[in-house]
Amino acid sequence: MDFLWGRYSVLVYSAIASIILLPLVIMTPLLALILILTVFLTVIGIFDYFQKTSLVRANFPIVGHMRYFFESFRPELRQYFWEDDKDELPYSRNQRSMVYQRAKSITAARPLGSIENMYEEDFTWLNHSLAPIHPEPEDFYTAVGEGDKAYQMSLLNISGTSFGSLSPRAIQALNTGAALGKFAHNTGEGSLSKYHEAGAGDLVWQISTGYFGCRTPDGRLDRKLFEEKAKLDQVKMIEIKLSQGAKPGHGGMLLASKVNQEIASTRGVPIGEDCISPASHPEFSTPDELLTFAIELRELSGGKPVGIKLCIGHPWEFIAIVKAMVNRQQFIDFITVDGAEGGTGAAPAEFTDHLGSPLKDALVFVDNALIGANLRHRIKIAASGKVVSAYDVVQHCALGADWINMARPFMFALGCIQARDCASGHCPTGITTMDPRRYRVLDIDKKAAQVRNFHHNTLIAIGELIGASGVEHPQFLTRRHIVRRLSGSKILLADQIYPKVETGALLRGESIEDARLDVYWDRVDGSSFNAQN
Repeated sequence: MDFLWGRYSVLVYSAIASIILLPLVIMTPLLALILILTVFLTVIGIFDYFQKTSLVRANFPIVGHMRYFFESFRPELRQYFWEDDKDELPYSRNQRSMVYQRAKSITAARPLGSIENMYEEDFTWLNHSLAPIHPEPEDFYTAVGEGDKAYQMSLLNISGTSFGSLSPRAIQALNTGAALGKFAHNTGEGSLSKYHEAGAGDLVWQISTGYFGCRTPDGRLDRKLFEEKAKLDQVKMIEIKLSQGAKPGHGGMLLASKVNQEIASTRGVPIGEDCISPASHPEFSTPDELLTFAIELRELSGGKPVGIKLCIGHPWEFIAIVKAMVNRQQFIDFITVDGAEGGTGAAPAEFTDHLGSPLKDALVFVDNALIGANLRHRIKIAASGKVVSAYDVVQHCALGADWINMARPFMFALGCIQARDCASGHCPTGITTMDPRRYRVLDIDKKAAQVRNFHHNTLIAIGELIGASGVEHPQFLTRRHIVRRLSGSKILLADQIYPKVETGALLRGESIEDARLDVYWDRVDGSSFNAQN
């Protein structure tokens, strides 16, 4: 019965039609077209029946292809027709709409009240003041580093966006927008490219485990090449990438389909091969060696601020870095805390979903460690992860961040539609592809203006928020400003939820609330990332 009207019926009827039509002497154009179609379907069906690759196509010749056809645009159907406005997959429609509106300087107002359920667990809010003020967003900068090379870092900046992961025009538009808005653009691990330079915006040069753009043929740091590029006026800071939130403990990946001649030349890698950086740095293997490396990069760059970027994993490893700085009285200038919810173009699913500390918890831990070691005044903290709105910025500043890095919201400002097809090279908007036929549509000047607008309008929104709370500058936000609902009848300040540490408490040997610091401080030193038993 399957052959007549079941799973094989389309194959059978196509074959029968072909047999009937094939011997006809007189063939009209319509019959010829039908014959071509039935023969084609018959061949496809026979191939499906005997192939061993797809079980669905073998059991359902011809019609089985419909399953893959509909599956191919399921994400688009869900996003455009069935996704709720608040579904974060990974960014909600409301979040994307807010970015689009601010990028185009359209009022991001919401009528008829909030759609948030303010009585569900984990809902948070910012307490307001009966004496609101009006801070100036133009003043939202913080000094990083020391001496004449100290850099005034904007509250909001572009996170690591590598040339190769993003198209040439996308990179140039982002950097041009940074120049217009007077904020910084992180190069990402893909090296300092000519498209970063073309925008003339301030750069944070990220040095990863692959040392792309300043590497020797065997994958070590080429100090002469590094010094040459690091002393460019456009490079304001150096960031040593230890790990990334979306794939901590895993090297960066740029698939072979994207590694063209220009990418290979920029990064110093073979053309047409997967560009995979190692999981760890070959130049150091202990906290002391990391600190020595950071100091060397500072000297080679002419005294520019040098920091590290990492996703928090084993707490004793970060504590060992802090302990090394205390013991040696030599310091890095900033720490970029990357949350596990951070994004990337390509990463193993398990790494993305279940490895590394989420941003808020990691941020509090890093802040506590520096406070306890009496280093918080010397070392600044950046936060990067799933941060989108002005309230997101305010909340993370209250938990310990001095500034925020964003990547995907700035990509939305360029026109990203969250197709989630970043690794294939087939990005529909031309942002994450090296195909010139696709990225030709990206107008650099227009998109740079949208990048600047998003930054500017977000800072205005931040100023209004903290002004309503009676705070003059984000640096004065504390955990006491944020409230979190734990249940239907219990709310606490973030200051009451997270462990607190007194300034210098670790140096004085005092018992502190943060158990990780209390347990491991005396069991680590700069000679190893491991804790003593």
